Amino acid sequence: MITTINNKHKKLNFSSEREQSQACLNSAEHEKNQGRKVLNVPNLRFKEFQGEWEKTKFGDIAVVVGGGTPDTNTSQYWNGKIQWFTPSEIGRNKYVYNSVRTISEEGLNKSSAKLLPIGTILLSSRATVGECSINKKECTTNQGFQSLIPKENISNEFVYYLIQTKRKDLIRKSCGSTFLEISANEVRKIVISIPTIKEQDKIAKLLSLLDERIATQNKIIDKLQSLIKGIRNDVFGKFRKSVGGNAMVGDVLSYEQPQPYIVKDTEYTAEGIPVLTANKAFVLGYTSETDGIYDKGDCIIFDDFTLDCKYVDFPFKVKSSAIKILTAKDKELLRYTFEFMTLLSRLEIIGPEKAWI
Repeated sequence: MITTINNKHKKLNFSSEREQSQACLNSAEHEKNQGRKVLNVPNLRFKEFQGEWEKTKFGDIAVVVGGGTPDTNTSQYWNGKIQWFTPSEIGRNKYVYNSVRTISEEGLNKSSAKLLPIGTILLSSRATVGECSINKKECTTNQGFQSLIPKENISNEFVYYLIQTKRKDLIRKSCGSTFLEISANEVRKIVISIPTIKEQDKIAKLLSLLDERIATQNKIIDKLQSLIKGIRNDVFGKFRKSVGGNAMVGDVLSYEQPQPYIVKDTEYTAEGIPVLTANKAFVLGYTSETDGIYDKGDCIIFDDFTLDCKYVDFPFKVKSSAIKILTAKDKELLRYTFEFMTLLSRLEIIGPEKAWI
């Protein structure tokens, strides 16, 4: 049976929540130091809460539900009114509303897809294991999910944030030769700690407030990026179709293979040297490794598979051998070339006959 979830959204007062977040800094160490027993409590906590958190498992606090895909050759199963999510649509935003594709009632009934209530945590269980979002409409998913429907006295918002702290555990329990995948049973067995519903709500409200602030800043960043794109087009656009008199990227930049700078251990740390990729993620994590650090000054990292590029002006390591390190003797020329490269389409950068450097 699928549990129905009632979501209550309240307007948050930023100044009071900020004060409460500062109150979190009142450590729970006094509880941990009671006698010889090490209590199961967090190091940072709102001052009005006491007592241990309950040690449990995901399977005890939520119903774990898989997904499915209707027959793609049967047209009447598709383009209905039921949202149907795939893993690529999850994780970018906390909440999801509408999916790229939809299915019909018949498609739902003739497949292993399950109708999930509002407030379900859609958890990707295949390839990008651990990505999650909360659905704001009833929906279904494909088989790349093990979604969590919280039980009574469990905050779905709290579970959403809790899952993000358990991603390494989820990946560790995954298996597969082609791509990683975690089963429903393994998700159920992940060990977690849960406070009372009041403390869950308080924590979730604070983290939601911070997410809202981040979302606001991201909108400002998006507008500035649009402005930058417009300026790039105005400055460089007239050169794009020029014939003669232009240099090839290879004429002005040198490149270095990344092998000496590839990170050995991908169990990243909370601080240290950043490990980079050229795609949107950019900083994958941090490493404590002290050898093989690129520290030769400004450069462009270029992925010869995706053809993404990023400008870097700090020491780093990389994860993949697909990354090439581009440099120039002149810093201004390097920056100019980077800005020009970001304007061009992928094939314009290197030509269709040279997909790799």
